[in-house]
Amino acid sequence: QVQLVESGGGLVQPGGSLRLSCAASGRSIFSIDVMWYRQAPGKQRELVAVVSRSSITTYADSVKGRFTISRDGAKNTVYLHMKSLKPEDTAAYYCHTTDGTWGQGTQVTVSS
Repeated sequence: QVQLVESGGGLVQPGGSLRLSCAASGRSIFSIDVMWYRQAPGKQRELVAVVSRSSITTYADSVKGRFTISRDGAKNTVYLHMKSLKPEDTAAYYCHTTDGTWGQGTQVTVSS
């Protein structure tokens, strides 16, 4: 089973950018679909972006045009590039794969 470790979260001002990383071990990221979810306090976990095994990417309407999901095979890592961040993007962000694995999450806080 794949293991996932997220990193890259932090505090950023509105309009700023961050890049989240999801480092995978135990399985190639090209053999599975990889997803980024987020969960804000008091809210349900929300699917943010997906990159499929066939490299098809999909995004939640709330992040289209601002977030980009990508993969680096050499590092076996999936990234979530986030720009034009808004306070409503504040959440814990989690990496997830189709074999059921979740990472531990990384916190993103957008605030002035």
